[in-house]
Amino acid sequence: MRGRIKKSGILSLALAGLMLISGCQSADNAEPYADEPDNIEEAKSYMSTVEISTFCPEEYLVMEEGVDYGEIVRTTYYSETCGMDRNVNIVLPAGYSEKEKYPVLYILHGIFGDQNSMLGDGNSGIRVEIGNLINKGEAKSMILVFPDMYAKDDPSMAPAFDAESVKPYDNFLNDLTNDLMPFMEENYSVATGRLNTGVLGFSMGGRESLAIGFTYPDLFGYVGAIAPAPGLVPGRDWAMEHEGQFAEEELVFSSEKGMPYLLMIGAGDSDGTVGQFPKSYHELLDKNSVAHLWYEIPGSDHGDPAISSVVYNFVKAAFKAK
Repeated sequence: MRGRIKKSGILSLALAGLMLISGCQSADNAEPYADEPDNIEEAKSYMSTVEISTFCPEEYLVMEEGVDYGEIVRTTYYSETCGMDRNVNIVLPAGYSEKEKYPVLYILHGIFGDQNSMLGDGNSGIRVEIGNLINKGEAKSMILVFPDMYAKDDPSMAPAFDAESVKPYDNFLNDLTNDLMPFMEENYSVATGRLNTGVLGFSMGGRESLAIGFTYPDLFGYVGAIAPAPGLVPGRDWAMEHEGQFAEEELVFSSEKGMPYLLMIGAGDSDGTVGQFPKSYHELLDKNSVAHLWYEIPGSDHGDPAISSVVYNFVKAAFKAK
């Protein structure tokens, strides 16, 4: 295994320490316990046990002979939010059975991406990395959902680096909760509830993952952001002025809805695309006393090894709080 990050200045968890060790957690197939709305102390306690490795071991990134990486289903669902059919890729885990209920992880792409961007083809990509983790017993068997995150209601709209053109990305949380999640529950054998639902995104998808987590902490128990883009709170980057989806003081959780059991942010320390915005989110959450995990991947720009690192750490810890 490649090097692990040191504790000082890298991880943040309000009121709790972190264990930075390289051992692998075994999969827990027990039935989930009941979830309570006010779970904040439980979430802090769970995050204090999560193990973080700086890099994903290279053997997890290549397809192994004899390993079943699941079935890719390329389909569409009708979105009332957008008023049109929308594309989605779904990966059903090895041995998928209607007799079993599976947790669901929604994986969100970056700007200009689509439902294919994060899936990976051939012998690499997130599907292979997660498949290897599941096969080795280090992650729960889960359904992966790769949506097209550009939730436009005007067919003529297209992504661009301006405030108006990125609004459909913010609209995705409505499409997700009102249309895509009900579609998944109706058509696939999914376990429901916060304990069985996660979202993990890269860049613009990371920003939206955080927005989803803070908007619906009662629905999403596992929230991860890889090199999240600016715009979650007001600010300006090289491309545009961001109005912000939240005021800075609004990035908090309450006892009424609770919080995700896992809130993880990671980014490369040499990211020339989103710069210091991921770190600024970490610092803001610290300021607001929001429990979370934060770390930087040395030498990584806006891509791998940051992507594979956060996927590795996040997926190992997902769906294991209870």
